[in-house]
Amino acid sequence: MKNWFASDRVFNSLYPKLIQEVAEKHWTPLAVAEKAAAFLAAFPDAKVLDIGSGSGKFCLMAGHNHPLSLFYGIEQRANLVALSTDLAEKLKLDNVFFICDNITNIDFSAYDSFYFYNSFYENITGTQKIDFSVKYSEELYNYYNRFLYKQLAKRPAGTRLVTYHSFGSEIPPGFEVVHTDYNEFLKFWIKV
Repeated sequence: MKNWFASDRVFNSLYPKLIQEVAEKHWTPLAVAEKAAAFLAAFPDAKVLDIGSGSGKFCLMAGHNHPLSLFYGIEQRANLVALSTDLAEKLKLDNVFFICDNITNIDFSAYDSFYFYNSFYENITGTQKIDFSVKYSEELYNYYNRFLYKQLAKRPAGTRLVTYHSFGSEIPPGFEVVHTDYNEFLKFWIKV
């Protein structure tokens, strides 16, 4: 049986060509996913939400390495949710789930920990887009960041968050950085 998690190149070969072409810019590298997942899956049955899961790479890697925790990806593109769901089945990951919806419709209280790879950034003018199936605008970028900020502010002490390539504007007071990696592009937070 092929080890799909051996490298990013091998893993990305699971995807159709168009998805592979944006992989380096939009999908979490496996090494980053493993470090983030190890922090977020702090206890058995931890429910981790990947905000803007795209092709599902973070959840798939996390679910593979942490079978006692549950990983959920929220993504607004139905084709990526279908692809991610198919890959979870192919890789026999029964602790990985994907939701097709907008982040503003998600109940954050259903989750213990959160992963955020600057999902809203493609709304900024001049950035590489995954595709053009959704509307982009800087107003949406600001709206989504404010929404995330408000949701995280409601979370209880002990909530864990990992951000990757984030500007930090979506992080409310109360979250403290407890570790960084990859030249501080990867940040591990706990709400105190």
